[in-house]
Amino acid sequence: MTLDPAATEAASRDPTPRPILPETRPFLPAPRDSEVARRLCCVISDVDGVMTDGRIIHDSAGVETKAFHVHDGLAIRRWIKAGFGFCVITARGGPAVENRMRELGVSDVYSFCSDKLTTAQQWLAKNGYDFDQAIYLGDDIADLRAMLRCGLAIAPADATTDVRRLAHRISRAAGGRGVLREVIEWAMQSKGCWELPPGIPNDPPPGPEL
Repeated sequence: MTLDPAATEAASRDPTPRPILPETRPFLPAPRDSEVARRLCCVISDVDGVMTDGRIIHDSAGVETKAFHVHDGLAIRRWIKAGFGFCVITARGGPAVENRMRELGVSDVYSFCSDKLTTAQQWLAKNGYDFDQAIYLGDDIADLRAMLRCGLAIAPADATTDVRRLAHRISRAAGGRGVLREVIEWAMQSKGCWELPPGIPNDPPPGPEL
């Protein structure tokens, strides 16, 4: 389902949530959500409040630092390696973001972005995706116009009230606590391409008798 720009603007003012699925509920999703996941083939993510806990830390020299969760990093690498699209759109930026994304193999990073909807639209068109094929993860009102155009809009558990109210889904994880791992692992499991390392069983082995 894709909303036109006028509908998107209205959604940001409408006090009634506009889910594309039967109800807004936390992950892990219900079975029908897995059907939705099969058509989703790219992820657009904010940084502050999604990949991080939203705090901005400056050291005594004025250098900004951020803390990223290692679980997110593994999931992002797997998503890209599987051939799916990944894009970062953030209103901030800086060396910490650039270095971490380079380390993860994320080549499409749009920093200091004031119009996330236009940037998302251009990235999707450049890579041959439609809005309804995209998962968007955002935590604040600057994300809403882009989020509400995408096939699945996901807010971290501690996102702002408006974003949690309008998102299609709310993750169990808070920002900076593995939100992307939760979402990507679910999406790849739904597509049948999330695999454990060779030799590791899917089911736990019998435990010792006590």
